[in-house]
Amino acid sequence: MKCEEVKADDNTSTIKQFVLLGFSDLPNLQRLLFGVFSTIYVIILIGNSLVITITRLDKALQKPMYFFLAHLSSLEICYVSVTLPRILVNLWTQDRSISMLGCASQMCFFLALGATECFLLAVMAYDRYVAICNPLHYPLVMNQKMCIQLAVGSWIGGVPVQIGQTCQIFSLHFCNSNQINHFFCDIPPILQLACGDLFVHEISVYVVAMLFVALPFVLILVSYSKIISTILKLPTARGRAKAFSTCSSHLLVVFLFFGSATITYLRPKSNHSAGTDRLLSLFYTTVTPMFNPLIYSLRNKDVTAALRKLLLKKMV
Repeated sequence: MKCEEVKADDNTSTIKQFVLLGFSDLPNLQRLLFGVFSTIYVIILIGNSLVITITRLDKALQKPMYFFLAHLSSLEICYVSVTLPRILVNLWTQDRSISMLGCASQMCFFLALGATECFLLAVMAYDRYVAICNPLHYPLVMNQKMCIQLAVGSWIGGVPVQIGQTCQIFSLHFCNSNQINHFFCDIPPILQLACGDLFVHEISVYVVAMLFVALPFVLILVSYSKIISTILKLPTARGRAKAFSTCSSHLLVVFLFFGSATITYLRPKSNHSAGTDRLLSLFYTTVTPMFNPLIYSLRNKDVTAALRKLLLKKMV
């Protein structure tokens, strides 16, 4: 698909639409991939909806920890709905074109929701820090008002910056091609299509990534270093095991999400490759949202008990 030339004298062009190449290099697997991603999407919707339902209905789960877990599950549904439906349409129809506005909108929502997940995971780590390291002050510190403020701050904290970053990126000239070697509109593959001096834009991407990815990750690590230190001082093995069980699931989710996101946005541009970017993106766009409900439910006795109670009630 050719882009319309409007400035032939300076070798730049204005692109009306992009083409998401996605998995076009696997022509014989399009229907199989459609089935796989459809199944993943259904699992994500059902699993996270179940978590939201049981944390709202079960009185034993009316605690800050599960309040934030419900927000995380809501976020995961929104997060995957930015990318997966588009992937499914591309695989089924083989029409991979996306308008400039559609691409910019997808990137903006994706980045804003990604920032929300980083903040929310940091908030959940802080909640566990207060619960384990300062248990006597926990009801006072993590009161309803504070929980709501932290949740709202997580949802809207990154929106202005990500809108600005999206506008900055889509103000560039794209003269190399209009074919995005990815399955959704993300920063690295979009910048590869831009021409001119991109140094300032690349630095701004690193700065934003440090602010929204690296900083929350460091805060989580600091929180858990203090948590682990406190747990090791507990007098009984049973107490240590219970404390570790409430934190291990959160840590697993943190490393899955932040590990793949950090490598994608903070590694040098020279190390970027389309195949690696797509593989890493699959982790934080589909794998993590799919496994979150399983991780939190299977490793949490309260959630497991609430789920069993809900299923028994439905059966009766």
